[in-house]
Amino acid sequence: MYQYTSFDRQFVHQRAAQFRDQLERNLAGELADDDFRPLRLQNGWYIQRHAPMLRVAIPYGELSSRQLRQAARIARELDRGFGHFTTRQNLQYNWIPLPKSADAMDLLAEVDMHGIQTSGNCIRNITSDVYAGIAPDEIVDPRPYCEILRQWSTLHPEFAFLPRKFKIAVSGSLEDRAAIAWHDVGLQLLKNEAGEVGFKVLVGGGMGRTPVIGTVVNEFVRWQQILVYLEAIVRVYNRFGRRDNLYKARIKILVKAEGQKFIDAVNTEFAKILEHDVDGREHIIPVSELERVSRHFETPAGVRPATTGFDPNRTGPAPAAFVRWLERNVRGHRVPGYRAVTLSLKRPGQAPGDVTASQMEAAATIADRYSLGELRVSHEQNLMLPWVREADLFSVWHAAKDAGFATPNIGLLTDLIACPGGDFCALANARSIPVAASITERFDDLDALYDIGDIDLHISGCMNSCGHHHTGHIGILGVDKDGSEWYQVSVAGSDGTTLSGASVPGKVIGPSFSADEVPDVVEALIDTYLRQRAVGERFIDTARRLGVAPFRTAADAVRRDTAAPATAAAKAAPVAEPAEAL
Repeated sequence: MYQYTSFDRQFVHQRAAQFRDQLERNLAGELADDDFRPLRLQNGWYIQRHAPMLRVAIPYGELSSRQLRQAARIARELDRGFGHFTTRQNLQYNWIPLPKSADAMDLLAEVDMHGIQTSGNCIRNITSDVYAGIAPDEIVDPRPYCEILRQWSTLHPEFAFLPRKFKIAVSGSLEDRAAIAWHDVGLQLLKNEAGEVGFKVLVGGGMGRTPVIGTVVNEFVRWQQILVYLEAIVRVYNRFGRRDNLYKARIKILVKAEGQKFIDAVNTEFAKILEHDVDGREHIIPVSELERVSRHFETPAGVRPATTGFDPNRTGPAPAAFVRWLERNVRGHRVPGYRAVTLSLKRPGQAPGDVTASQMEAAATIADRYSLGELRVSHEQNLMLPWVREADLFSVWHAAKDAGFATPNIGLLTDLIACPGGDFCALANARSIPVAASITERFDDLDALYDIGDIDLHISGCMNSCGHHHTGHIGILGVDKDGSEWYQVSVAGSDGTTLSGASVPGKVIGPSFSADEVPDVVEALIDTYLRQRAVGERFIDTARRLGVAPFRTAADAVRRDTAAPATAAAKAAPVAEPAEAL
């Protein structure tokens, strides 16, 4: 993990002190709310439906046990005892009173954490593959480059007030587990025929009202020049982005409208920056800097590769529950004798991604004991232990089971993604958490879940798509229909992983449904798949082979006689992304 330097720590503490001064002046009436708003936003503070919401950055998903314990302390002392992990590797608190917000910033700074640029019209938290640095299919470890990007983009004066928010994701493996095509900029690390490291660059991906897959604008940018190329992209966006129209301000709209003209403008700006770099070093990442940062991501000293293989039945038949957990929650590792273990945060009675202070502390203890004090936050809103010895797997299973993290459902229907929705978010058209709970309760039989197999179900409470409904094999979107909560359903979306195939938005299967109907609709879609799947065929494959029609027919059959007839309001997309969109 990257360890803060004295400069890094001084910077974060100064930022926290600056925020405290701004807060005190605001509470004293000396700094108007309109003037305070952009300041709190760029420190991660929103004003939500019931209370302020703090979004804490977890850069590229890496988290230490010490940091997680401090997060638990903040949850217990300042919030209502829990936090929420998001799809973009952040941690959110929903109940910290604004007068205590500076206290939270001070506590975060104590463990090298902050909320800087987790909101506002700036470059947001850099995200990456949860298995970065340990994946067997990795080409290049993306974490050193993510850290360099984080440092470059933090408080970059030219990019602090962009037309809209700006998100970057980086992948370094054969399989794209970072959903790079769905981001404003997606970076794929690769090597050319000469063995040189560089990036394929995609621009203009995004969800929201207009789901767009990113466009490849450069097949290979040398790693030394990636900051230059990103600077060129953001400069063109900063200059030509639609500041006159909030709903057309994302870079995806500019790329879609301008096409090759946008690409040409970026490449012209790129050449111009390099031309004015007199000594050839001003905008280039020095080898020495990459080496300095990379040293933080070397294999930890405590890792000892094993020479013998892992056999769960070595001392006798393994418990069936343990075998299921191994199959679903444990993945391969680049280091012989080690595995990556997911701690599932999905279980009945708890919203997807939610974690209590006690659970945070329990996860930190497990990480200290079995994963060298390191955890990761996944896109799927779970926690992952990256350095577990195969010899410890049985003990880890017991510890995870005791803490409530051992549900063997990773990749299955109940490992669903959901945003906080209308229970917390002022932007939501509908609630997500009760719908997620209803689906989890409906599909509570593990044997049935295993028969259904791999499937991604994603729920968003509004078109801002914080639950990434566009990418779900089954996607559920909360919409407003005459002041009531309704839900659009789509099928066959993809985030770009090997299981899902090429990134593509799901197709809406018809008019919206009431909240009570949604579990029945999901069950009807699953039943259609089970009846018509080929041998070994997964839901996403069947949905693509059959198309939307049979799923629409199955869903329509669910619609109750008492339901209101479909109207234009039910079919139309809800209100688009507002000014303080998440």
